[in-house]
Amino acid sequence: MVRWLIVVVLALLLMSGLTQWLRRFGFGRLPGDFEFRAFGREWQLPIGSTVVLSMIAALIARWI
Repeated sequence: MVRWLIVVVLALLLMSGLTQWLRRFGFGRLPGDFEFRAFGREWQLPIGSTVVLSMIAALIARWI
């Protein structure tokens, strides 16, 4: 259980660090990615980008 928690935390740190770099390639602006403003703050729900990145990761894992 602790290993999965560490993996999830590291993945979140990696993704937050790569967010600006991924935006250059269009991730975060795909159909299905939602941005809205509520409570004086901008919120992002990158559902479409998450699906695409998951499929890429699955293909890489299957290839390896």
